[in-house]
Parts: sequence; structure tokens; C-alpha cells
Amino acid sequence: CRGISPAVSIARPPGDHYNAKDRQPPGGPALDKRTMVPIYRSDGEWVGVYEQGHLFTKDGEWVGFVVGREAFDTSGRYLGFLSDDRRLLRQRTVTKSPARRRPPERPARPLIPSTMPLAPMLRGLPYQIIDVFEEYADRFRYVSDTKPDMD
Repeated sequence: CRGISPAVSIARPPGDHYNAKDRQPPGGPALDKRTMVPIYRSDGEWVGVYEQGHLFTKDGEWVGFVVGREAFDTSGRYLGFLSDDRRLLRQRTVTKSPARRRPPERPARPLIPSTMPLAPMLRGLPYQIIDVFEEYADRFRYVSDTKPDMD
């Protein structure tokens, strides 16, 4: 970095959306929490929405909550992070997951529209990043199965 003073910050390369240190809501820093944002799988399928800090399936089932960009399931376990291109992603091998979070109260079921805009052109993922809705699809089909049974 010859000729660049240490006080000058170097911007990240365009399209580098998977930097774990860069945790902001999907769609960039200007996302309003009141806005419903569609969440897509890597194949372009609309699978859910982000609204008011929560994740819902496209059927309106609450599947988790979001703190910054980190997503947690309904029991507070780490799911992954929301990317700028509106996908729920995570590292393929997680050496240390973020601490379990206390889940908020169950939110009201949102009014999900019957259709959403088509997914933007989604770039391929590097090997070390996986799409949570593709790799762990069964985890979101039956949310009631992820909760412990009552005694």
C-alpha cells in the first residue's frame, strides 16, 4: 500500500457482500425496519420475508429474528447472516457460532402478499458460504418440530 496513509480507509471491493464484519440489514444500511423485504434462495425462489427485525416464511410462519445482520431461529440459535442480495447465508464450517440469544416475543403474523418481485440476478457463492434455505430446507418446513416437546 505504497503512498496510502494509514488514516485513509480502503473501501471493500464491489460485490464483496459476504464480509462477516459488515453486519447491516439486507438491502444496505438504509433499510427501514417497517419495510417488508423478500428473502430468496440461491436458485431465485422466493422463500420468505424480513419485516420489523423478524424472518417469516412465505406462508407467514415465524422462523426467526435478526440482530444487525445475524439471524437466529425462534429458540435463539444462530442461523446465519442476511446478505445484500437478500439471501440467508452462513459459513460452511462455523468454528465458533455467536452466543445463543434470548428470543423476543412471538410477533404477529404479517400480511404476506401472494407474490413478490422476481429475485435479482444472484451471483454464485464461494465454496465456504452456503445458502441456509437450500442446505437446511427441512429446518424451515415444520417449525413446530424444532421446538422441544412439553413433558
